[in-house]
Amino acid sequence: MDTLSLDTFDIRAYLREDLLPHFMCPGCGHGIALRALLWAVHERGIPKDRLAVVCGIGCSGRVGAYIDANTYHTTHGRPLAFATGLALARPDLEVVVITGDGDCLAIGGNHLIHACRRNLNMTCLMLNNEIYGMTGGQVSPTTGGGRLTSTTPYGNAEPTFDACALAIAAGAGFVGRGMTLQLPALKTLIGEGLAHPGFSFIEAISDCTEIFGRKNDLGSAPEIILRQKSGMRPDTYGNIVDRPFQAKAMRIGVLGRNDRPEYGAAYRAAVAARIAP
Repeated sequence: MDTLSLDTFDIRAYLREDLLPHFMCPGCGHGIALRALLWAVHERGIPKDRLAVVCGIGCSGRVGAYIDANTYHTTHGRPLAFATGLALARPDLEVVVITGDGDCLAIGGNHLIHACRRNLNMTCLMLNNEIYGMTGGQVSPTTGGGRLTSTTPYGNAEPTFDACALAIAAGAGFVGRGMTLQLPALKTLIGEGLAHPGFSFIEAISDCTEIFGRKNDLGSAPEIILRQKSGMRPDTYGNIVDRPFQAKAMRIGVLGRNDRPEYGAAYRAAVAARIAP
């Protein structure tokens, strides 16, 4: 495969143009996150035939279909499990998981914990838009307090999940958080995650402008995205609702590094030692 020039980034060189136009709603942050990922891949000089993208179910799961590389659309909550086998069998590949807050933290939460614990060389990009956007608008583990969803018609009473704190506690090699509002910074953060020799977890604060935004009267798509800067949004009663992963408590950038041994290399060394004459 021809090596793409690193001088200029043209996203079309990394897309399956025959699948366009894409399915994402106007203003959806997932498209911005996709651009950040492919921009980081480009700057890292990763050939498309060495890039393996594994996705689950949901709006985030559909994002990978547009990438012109080795792409896998797996079952709900299981992309990290599929990616674990792939990364072990093919350490020559750059394995990237694209997942959502529901796919990764709810049905897939156990897989996330153990992927962090193992520290296998792969990058997990979790697109956090606070909602199950594609499958009915249900509440997710990151839905803000008081928010209206199809399963919380009187407002969400559950606390939100801090995915990055979980990843750090579970032992992930690299943990970071970025926002689709800040595309260059998100690209740089993803690039650092790709470069880390171990499990990298990156949370990208995204937005669902239609299913979530309309139900909660959050305004137009640009207004919703700009609110990422303040980290606060009014609920349907006019009150200000803090998002714990944003607002004053939110930290952006690299949140944790852990340089312990990478699982794949340690596993292969153990096997070699066992079978050595």
